[in-house]
Amino acid sequence: MSEPVSIRRVDLRGRALSKSGYQNELPRATLDISSAMKLIEPILLRVKNGDESDLIELALEFDGVKPASIRVPEIELTKALTNLDPKVRAALEISAERIKKVHNDQVRSEKTTKVVDGGRVTEKWVPVDRVGLYVPGGRAVYPSSVLMNVIPAQIAKVGSIAVASPPQKDFGGLPHPTILAACALLGITEVYSVGGAQAIALFAYGMKNLCEKCDLVTGPGNIYVAAAKRALRGVIGIDSEAGPTEIAILADESAIASDVATDLISQAEHDVIAAAVLVTTSAELADEVVKELQSRVPKTKHSERIRTALEGVQSAIAIVDSIDQGLDVVNAYAAEHLEIQTKNAVVDAARIRNAGAVFIGRFSPVSLGDYSAGSNHVLPTGGCACHSSGLSVQTFLRGLHFIEYSESAFKEIAETVVTLAKSEDLPAHGEAMTARLENQ
Repeated sequence: MSEPVSIRRVDLRGRALSKSGYQNELPRATLDISSAMKLIEPILLRVKNGDESDLIELALEFDGVKPASIRVPEIELTKALTNLDPKVRAALEISAERIKKVHNDQVRSEKTTKVVDGGRVTEKWVPVDRVGLYVPGGRAVYPSSVLMNVIPAQIAKVGSIAVASPPQKDFGGLPHPTILAACALLGITEVYSVGGAQAIALFAYGMKNLCEKCDLVTGPGNIYVAAAKRALRGVIGIDSEAGPTEIAILADESAIASDVATDLISQAEHDVIAAAVLVTTSAELADEVVKELQSRVPKTKHSERIRTALEGVQSAIAIVDSIDQGLDVVNAYAAEHLEIQTKNAVVDAARIRNAGAVFIGRFSPVSLGDYSAGSNHVLPTGGCACHSSGLSVQTFLRGLHFIEYSESAFKEIAETVVTLAKSEDLPAHGEAMTARLENQ
């Protein structure tokens, strides 16, 4: 008989804490990005100064397989799609359609503002020229991440899209065939069999006769991928340093314990340092959820991984006095995925300010968003939802201002600009204005 699952319990009743106070009560798993950055330094330099043979040797060192080539031949993409299980293909196609529907509504329109007669500013949304999209391939296979990265980039009209995913021993050094099939399904032909920090470096620096430099890199990955993104930010743009997945659930006595427990388990399945947090007004629900965990965790495929995640410091059941306090707690925690399972879920969800994505009511579990809700599953982790958003069409667009003033509009504002330039002790700025008035 297996040992009972021991998830930490935190009693917050009668304790009105600050935002940072609640964050201290519900910490994340420790991620030593600084140490990881030191470990990847030689890898980044090796890719920057190397060639394809270096990437092949790195694959052998870190992935245990030697790819025949780093660029995946198009014939392998076609073969993967041809051989894809029809049920999986149909599921990917349905999910892709829903993702396209949601993300098409994110397209920004050009807007011209008339500031004064003869003076206008136009804001245009222009896609980045080239993106590198990273799809992880460690403990699990993520064709869904292909959809989540590629579709918004395509809707943004990015001109050049490349995908990288780790080489797999079981497939002769190619990425997993389901990932290749998902790329082919979306018309992506530039795919690289490379993972980890070396993939991010390849996109950041480019490599002669293999891969053009990218402007932006998106997609989740392990700590070394996150470290590479941090180290190379500035050389490339990044979406975020995505860390281990996390779920928080705000629930009252109306929630069903089996729903809550299985949702916690679903995200703990990702990683031993994944976070699973329940915030509830009901001690009885908390007890019932623990019973469900005891029953269900041993029966699921990745039970040891899930048990480790649930028993880590990053996971907890927090008991609160009221939904108001619970909202304060989850807004402070700023979860990647936040479920609201309360009697007044719609009303309570409207008060959420900080979360990567909010799942409202019993029939909107995180698993739905992971695949087929239409929303994006590349979301901010580690509390970054306090200041950052998930992946979207906007991630791949830049707002450019186009300024056009007539002579009369220029003359009307010239003195104001000169005054401000003098106040900042930047007289040449003012002279650039007055020079245009000299030959009238």
